[in-house]
Amino acid sequence: MLNRKLTEAALQAGAAKAVVIPQAQIVLNAEFRSVCESNQCGGYGRCWVCPPELGEIEALMNAVRQYPHALWYQSIAPLEDSFDIEGMFEAGAQHALLSQRIQAAVLQLLQKPCLHLTCGGCHLCSVCAKRTNEPCRMPDRALASLEGYGIDVYATTKETPLAYINGQNTVTYFGAVLFSE
Repeated sequence: MLNRKLTEAALQAGAAKAVVIPQAQIVLNAEFRSVCESNQCGGYGRCWVCPPELGEIEALMNAVRQYPHALWYQSIAPLEDSFDIEGMFEAGAQHALLSQRIQAAVLQLLQKPCLHLTCGGCHLCSVCAKRTNEPCRMPDRALASLEGYGIDVYATTKETPLAYINGQNTVTYFGAVLFSE
Protein backbone atom coordinates (compact mmCIF):
# COMPACT_ATOMS: atom_id res chain seq x y z
CA MET A 1 0.00 0.00 0.00
CA LEU A 2 2.81 2.44 0.90
CA ASN A 3 4.63 1.59 -2.33
CA ARG A 4 1.55 2.46 -4.37
CA LYS A 5 1.04 5.73 -2.48
CA LEU A 6 4.67 6.74 -3.01
CA THR A 7 4.51 5.93 -6.72
CA GLU A 8 1.25 7.86 -7.10
CA ALA A 9 2.73 10.83 -5.21
CA ALA A 10 5.73 10.93 -7.56
CA LEU A 11 3.50 10.77 -10.63
CA GLN A 12 1.18 13.47 -9.27
CA ALA A 13 4.24 15.65 -8.59
CA GLY A 14 5.12 15.38 -12.29
CA ALA A 15 7.41 12.36 -12.68
CA ALA A 16 7.07 10.72 -16.10
CA LYS A 17 7.33 7.27 -14.50
CA ALA A 18 8.02 5.89 -11.03
CA VAL A 19 8.39 2.51 -9.37
CA VAL A 20 9.42 1.19 -5.96
CA ILE A 21 12.34 -1.21 -6.12
CA PRO A 22 14.25 -3.17 -3.49
CA GLN A 23 17.52 -1.50 -2.49
CA ALA A 24 19.33 -4.72 -3.42
CA GLN A 25 18.46 -3.92 -7.05
CA ILE A 26 20.43 -0.66 -6.91
CA VAL A 27 23.82 -1.10 -8.53
CA LEU A 28 26.61 0.61 -6.58
CA ASN A 29 30.05 1.24 -7.99
CA ALA A 30 32.82 3.24 -6.30
CA GLU A 31 34.26 4.06 -9.73
CA PHE A 32 31.57 6.69 -10.16
CA ARG A 33 33.63 8.94 -7.91
CA SER A 34 36.27 9.12 -10.66
CA VAL A 35 33.54 10.29 -13.05
CA CYS A 36 32.78 13.10 -10.61
CA GLU A 37 36.49 13.87 -10.22
CA SER A 38 36.80 14.30 -14.00
CA ASN A 39 34.50 17.31 -13.49
CA GLN A 40 32.63 16.97 -16.77
CA CYS A 41 29.64 18.80 -15.27
CA GLY A 42 31.73 21.53 -13.63
CA GLY A 43 30.36 20.87 -10.14
CA TYR A 44 33.24 18.97 -8.56
CA GLY A 45 34.41 20.97 -5.56
CA ARG A 46 32.03 23.79 -6.49
CA CYS A 47 28.76 22.56 -5.00
CA TRP A 48 27.94 21.59 -1.41
CA VAL A 49 26.05 18.47 -2.50
CA CYS A 50 28.67 17.20 -4.95
CA PRO A 51 31.96 15.42 -4.29
CA PRO A 52 34.30 15.86 -2.60
CA GLU A 53 32.05 17.70 -0.10
CA LEU A 54 29.74 14.67 0.22
CA GLY A 55 32.38 12.52 1.92
CA GLU A 56 34.07 9.22 1.21
CA ILE A 57 32.41 7.07 -1.45
CA GLU A 58 32.36 3.88 0.67
CA ALA A 59 30.51 5.67 3.48
CA LEU A 60 28.00 7.07 0.98
CA MET A 61 27.39 3.67 -0.59
CA ASN A 62 26.90 2.24 2.92
CA ALA A 63 24.29 4.95 3.55
CA VAL A 64 22.39 3.73 0.47
CA ARG A 65 22.57 0.16 1.79
CA GLN A 66 20.87 1.19 5.03
CA TYR A 67 17.49 1.57 3.35
CA PRO A 68 15.63 -1.53 2.10
CA HIS A 69 13.50 0.24 -0.55
CA ALA A 70 13.77 3.00 -3.14
CA LEU A 71 11.22 5.05 -5.03
CA TRP A 72 12.94 5.23 -8.45
CA TYR A 73 11.56 8.01 -10.66
CA GLN A 74 12.36 9.82 -13.89
CA SER A 75 11.59 12.91 -15.90
CA ILE A 76 11.75 13.01 -19.69
CA ALA A 77 12.20 16.27 -21.59
CA PRO A 78 12.28 17.05 -25.31
CA LEU A 79 15.39 18.55 -26.89
CA GLU A 80 15.83 20.43 -30.18
CA ASP A 81 18.52 17.92 -31.13
CA SER A 82 21.19 15.78 -29.49
CA PHE A 83 23.51 18.81 -29.18
CA ASP A 84 20.97 20.95 -27.28
CA ILE A 85 23.12 21.60 -24.20
CA GLU A 86 20.94 24.50 -23.05
CA GLY A 87 17.89 22.25 -23.27
CA MET A 88 19.68 19.61 -21.20
CA PHE A 89 20.55 22.15 -18.50
CA GLU A 90 16.98 23.48 -18.47
CA ALA A 91 15.64 19.92 -18.20
CA GLY A 92 18.04 19.33 -15.28
CA ALA A 93 16.75 22.44 -13.54
CA GLN A 94 13.16 21.28 -14.11
CA HIS A 95 14.05 17.85 -12.74
CA ALA A 96 15.44 19.55 -9.62
CA LEU A 97 12.07 21.29 -9.14
CA LEU A 98 10.31 17.96 -9.66
CA SER A 99 12.59 16.42 -7.00
CA GLN A 100 11.59 19.17 -4.55
CA ARG A 101 7.89 18.47 -5.18
CA ILE A 102 8.47 14.74 -4.70
CA GLN A 103 10.44 15.45 -1.52
CA ALA A 104 7.51 17.36 -0.01
CA ALA A 105 4.97 14.68 -0.96
CA VAL A 106 7.09 11.71 0.13
CA LEU A 107 8.04 13.16 3.51
CA GLN A 108 4.35 13.50 4.36
CA LEU A 109 3.77 9.84 3.48
CA LEU A 110 6.87 8.36 5.13
CA GLN A 111 6.90 10.38 8.35
CA LYS A 112 10.49 9.19 8.96
CA PRO A 113 14.01 9.86 7.69
CA CYS A 114 14.84 8.91 4.13
CA LEU A 115 17.68 9.51 1.68
CA HIS A 116 16.63 11.45 -1.42
CA LEU A 117 19.09 11.60 -4.31
CA THR A 118 18.60 13.14 -7.74
CA CYS A 119 20.52 14.16 -10.86
CA GLY A 120 23.79 16.06 -10.38
CA GLY A 121 23.83 19.27 -8.37
CA CYS A 122 20.81 20.60 -6.53
CA HIS A 123 20.03 23.61 -8.81
CA LEU A 124 18.27 25.48 -5.99
CA CYS A 125 20.56 28.52 -6.11
CA SER A 126 21.71 30.23 -9.29
CA VAL A 127 25.24 30.15 -7.83
CA CYS A 128 26.05 27.62 -5.11
CA ALA A 129 27.25 29.22 -1.89
CA LYS A 130 30.26 26.89 -2.04
CA ARG A 131 31.61 29.03 -4.90
CA THR A 132 31.58 32.13 -2.68
CA ASN A 133 32.91 30.24 0.37
CA GLU A 134 29.62 30.53 2.30
CA PRO A 135 27.54 27.82 4.00
CA CYS A 136 24.74 26.16 2.05
CA ARG A 137 21.74 28.48 1.90
CA MET A 138 19.19 25.64 1.88
CA PRO A 139 20.72 22.61 3.61
CA ASP A 140 17.29 21.17 4.43
CA ARG A 141 16.31 21.16 0.73
CA ALA A 142 19.60 20.55 -1.14
CA LEU A 143 19.71 17.07 -2.70
CA ALA A 144 22.87 15.19 -3.62
CA SER A 145 23.31 13.21 -6.82
CA LEU A 146 22.76 9.51 -7.39
CA GLU A 147 26.20 9.21 -8.99
CA GLY A 148 27.84 11.10 -6.12
CA TYR A 149 26.68 8.24 -3.88
CA GLY A 150 28.09 5.67 -6.32
CA ILE A 151 24.80 4.65 -7.93
CA ASP A 152 25.03 3.31 -11.48
CA VAL A 153 21.82 4.76 -12.88
CA TYR A 154 21.99 2.89 -16.19
CA ALA A 155 22.53 -0.55 -14.63
CA THR A 156 19.89 0.07 -11.97
CA THR A 157 17.31 1.24 -14.50
CA LYS A 158 17.83 -1.83 -16.72
CA GLU A 159 16.06 -3.98 -14.13
CA THR A 160 13.02 -1.68 -13.85
CA PRO A 161 10.08 -0.92 -16.14
CA LEU A 162 11.59 2.55 -16.74
CA ALA A 163 13.73 3.22 -19.81
CA TYR A 164 17.14 4.88 -19.59
CA ILE A 165 16.80 6.28 -23.13
CA ASN A 166 13.38 7.54 -24.15
CA GLY A 167 13.69 8.33 -27.81
CA GLN A 168 15.60 10.61 -30.11
CA ASN A 169 15.90 14.25 -29.06
CA THR A 170 14.99 13.63 -25.43
CA VAL A 171 16.90 13.72 -22.18
CA THR A 172 15.98 11.59 -19.18
CA TYR A 173 16.89 12.34 -15.57
CA PHE A 174 16.43 10.11 -12.55
CA GLY A 175 15.95 10.38 -8.82
CA ALA A 176 15.53 7.99 -5.92
CA VAL A 177 14.06 8.22 -2.46
CA LEU A 178 15.52 5.47 -0.29
CA PHE A 179 13.34 4.56 2.66
CA SER A 180 12.34 2.05 5.33
CA GLU A 181 8.73 1.08 5.95
